[in-house]
Amino acid sequence: MSGGGPPRKRNFKIEAFKQRVELDPKYAERTWKVLEHAIHEIYNHNASGLSFEELYRSAYNMVLHKYGEKLYDGLQSTMTRRLKETSKSIETAQGGLFLEELNAKWMEHNKALQMIRDILMYMDRTYVPAAHRTPVHELGLNLWRDHIIHSPMIHRRLLDTLLDLIHRERMGEVINRGLMRSITKMLMDLGPAVYQDDFEKPFLEVSASFYSGESQEFIECCDCGNYLKKAERRINEEMERVSHYLDAGSEVKITSVVEKEMIANHMHRLVHMENSGLVNMLVDDKYEDLGRMYALFRRVPDGLSTIRDVMTSYLRETGKQLVTDPERLKDPVEFVQRLLNEKDKHDKIISVAFGNDKTFQNALNSSFEFFINLNNRSPEFISLYVDDKLRKGLKGATEEDVEVILDKVMMLFRYLQEKDVFEKYYKQHLAKRLLSGKTVSDDAERSMIVKLKTECGYQFTSKLEGMFTDMKTSQDTMQDFYAKKSEELGDGPTLDVHILTTGSWPTQPSPPCNLPTEILTVCEKFRSYYLGTHNGRRLTWQTNMGTADIKATFGKGQKHELNVSTYQMCVLMLFNNADGLTYKDIERDTEIPASDLKRCLQSLACVKGKNVLRKEPMSKDISEDDTFYFNDKFTSKLVKVKIGTVVAQKESEPEKQETRQRVEEDRKPQIEAAIVRIMKSRRVLDHNSIVAEVTKQLQARFLPNPVVIKKRIESLIEREFLERDKVDRKLYRYLA
Repeated sequence: MSGGGPPRKRNFKIEAFKQRVELDPKYAERTWKVLEHAIHEIYNHNASGLSFEELYRSAYNMVLHKYGEKLYDGLQSTMTRRLKETSKSIETAQGGLFLEELNAKWMEHNKALQMIRDILMYMDRTYVPAAHRTPVHELGLNLWRDHIIHSPMIHRRLLDTLLDLIHRERMGEVINRGLMRSITKMLMDLGPAVYQDDFEKPFLEVSASFYSGESQEFIECCDCGNYLKKAERRINEEMERVSHYLDAGSEVKITSVVEKEMIANHMHRLVHMENSGLVNMLVDDKYEDLGRMYALFRRVPDGLSTIRDVMTSYLRETGKQLVTDPERLKDPVEFVQRLLNEKDKHDKIISVAFGNDKTFQNALNSSFEFFINLNNRSPEFISLYVDDKLRKGLKGATEEDVEVILDKVMMLFRYLQEKDVFEKYYKQHLAKRLLSGKTVSDDAERSMIVKLKTECGYQFTSKLEGMFTDMKTSQDTMQDFYAKKSEELGDGPTLDVHILTTGSWPTQPSPPCNLPTEILTVCEKFRSYYLGTHNGRRLTWQTNMGTADIKATFGKGQKHELNVSTYQMCVLMLFNNADGLTYKDIERDTEIPASDLKRCLQSLACVKGKNVLRKEPMSKDISEDDTFYFNDKFTSKLVKVKIGTVVAQKESEPEKQETRQRVEEDRKPQIEAAIVRIMKSRRVLDHNSIVAEVTKQLQARFLPNPVVIKKRIESLIEREFLERDKVDRKLYRYLA
């Protein structure tokens, strides 16, 4: 044994024959004849008698002895002759037997080709690559293509037969799909180019022509819904056809043809179709038809944008009619309910038919925002709707129902550009609910405020929350007052005072009226108690906002408890000392403002079932010459009778102007604050940029008017917060 080194490698060498082997000159010819005979036998279905091992060895030897070219050329010419004979056989096939004969011969050719390739495998592996010739199997396919498929007598007939069968199937006939599958697979096996050029392109052209004619025929006789059903069915049929007997790559192409001819070319006519187009579907809630239109139109370029544009146009038009129709503006609650119904209706359409498509949701939102802000009373009406619901509309509703309604209201609130106007009205309505104790649920009230706070921030709701705090504090104060002063008060009238923080509540300065002596005494005792426990505060009685419960005895000793406003109480108490009073007497004794007094007397004397006073002469309106008497004959089935003040649910025109003026005044400091904030950070800015920045900052609350912004800039310049640039007058500088 040798040492520990690696074993040495041995190189083996195969040496050539030392003497040249002489071959029989006729060897190649003789061997080829054997192979040629075998090829014919294979095509004649007599392969069982052949020795494939011997045939393989013969072919191997021919290639080995450099006769590969002779072998290859012989094979090519033999197969060509055989296929020419096959071609004639196929050409003579009649009618429906044509495709069956073609398929049978193709199957035979494929089987023969497999056997021939096995015999000539050595040639395929050595000679073919070296000589850059086509492999045997591919050669067989090319020869079939050239001599069968591209044969002048077969080529056109094959295409016409295939297209005719497809047409017949489209017209409802049943065809041999298995045979069709075999033929189209043959074309694919011959190469994608053969399938595409010799079948697919003509197939798509004929299909385009067919669907162009059919779509024209359908659109003339069908309504939109039925047309879409037919188009959908045709697309599904073509997809099914591809899955059964066409190449998978044809699916996109043929569906594109159907989509173009049946949908894209008729899009505008379909959506605008009279009595059945998109607008009619929206009006009649045809979810199935709308869903079908969405699914079909999304397949074509600009399809969805066409639907969206028509829907937006319809929404804006109907919405505009809804918010500007004087008849519909008479009832604010009904007005807002209609808006919510419209929103619910179209939300459901987008959810059910349009798959919650975000672009459609955005179009719906922009449409609502557009038409809600066409009516400058929308903020007031939405607040009135909430007021109605929180007063009585939600009585008996579950917590979930309350949340659903409030969420819907918040959805409309988001569309408002003048959210500060809504805040103004909401504060007024909330104050009335809290002070009259008419709110249906404190939880619902607080839930609404939380939603507003989430949407607009703490600044928006701080005063609303302050109102609730005042109500709770007032309750505690009254308990303490009665605990300490109950003996001193005796059996006099019971007083319930709400102490409202100035600034949190929408109180307006009102001239004090003359309270009855009994009430005035208790009020003074409360004033001295309150000011004694709270230093540095002032109390101002808001008699225009209070209510009272008074006991009254009518003819025949009938007793009732009347729930009235403070003003109404002052009027009624005068009748303890007089049977009849003129309007002038009442005005003098109470000092109630004329407009309030007339409404007060109207509700006491002119409302049937609540007329505890009677007036002469009888009429619906109050005049300064009227005389009023205690109505002895008043009767009611109820022991407690509520006498509301006759007041319009909506604001009158002067009240509306006054509210608008207050809103404009409140906006001024907000605009100025925004300008100062911007200029403090930017130092120097041109006019247009300031307007753009201020609008961006304030649009969550309201859309500031550029003219007003300009006036506020001028005011800030006067007060030396800003100055104009000395060179460029459009530039402003911040003064520290």
